[in-house]
Amino acid sequence: MYLVTVLGNLLIILAVSSDSHLHTPMYFFLSNLSMADICFTSTTVPNMIMDISTHNRAISYVGCLTQMSFLILFGCMDGMLLMVMAYDRFVAICHPLHYTVIMNPQLCVFLVFLSFLFSLMDSQLHNLIVLQFTYFKDVAISNFFCDPSQLFSLSCADTFTNNILMYFVGTMSGFLPISGIFFSYYKIVSSILRIPSSAGRYKAFSTCGSHLATVCLFYGTAIGVYLDSAVSSSPRNSMVMSVMYTVVTPMVNPFIYSLRNKDVKGALRKLHSRTG
Repeated sequence: MYLVTVLGNLLIILAVSSDSHLHTPMYFFLSNLSMADICFTSTTVPNMIMDISTHNRAISYVGCLTQMSFLILFGCMDGMLLMVMAYDRFVAICHPLHYTVIMNPQLCVFLVFLSFLFSLMDSQLHNLIVLQFTYFKDVAISNFFCDPSQLFSLSCADTFTNNILMYFVGTMSGFLPISGIFFSYYKIVSSILRIPSSAGRYKAFSTCGSHLATVCLFYGTAIGVYLDSAVSSSPRNSMVMSVMYTVVTPMVNPFIYSLRNKDVKGALRKLHSRTG
């Protein structure tokens, strides 16, 4: 599954970079999302494979905090890039005549940089919160990676305080992107409903299908992980939801965009013919 994730997302990046027809803002953001997905799944899966092969699941204190930092960094960046892609679809559908002027290369690069900067701040905020509490050693985490919510519960004995902290940092990294996505799609749907022909409405909305599927998959599993860690005490449920969030979602994203997108499929065929 890890190899499928890496190869699938690498193919998306190569297809976008090699085909001049895909040098547009939407595919620029898609290639950055694929890179973030590769980094996101690479923070946990290689370490899990090594643990299984060596039968040693121990991780150092520093290693655990480092893994958590990168996991949150790239996970949050996924969410921010999905918000940016929703804004791109909003401009394309609601302001088509001004699209190339608004979504210029400078703005696209700035939006990606801003997404990275916000994600880095969120990652460091998690680290600062964990480091404020007692140093923990020789403890067991019922997951295959250093789950932030479980680290909070280990470092904070007060359950109420732990839940407040978890919801606070979850709101920081989740509320802004979700709000941006909802606002963009509210405007998109309002604009599409004003199109007189059903064929025109379908064509406009079909450009958002892949993005909507990715958003539902990413945030559906992310919300599931947070709710499960807050409500359920079953380690098995937590691990299943975590696998869906950290492994399955990054693996499925390339299939969503390649199977539903004629431009990407065409670029992949050209890439295959060049290498064949």
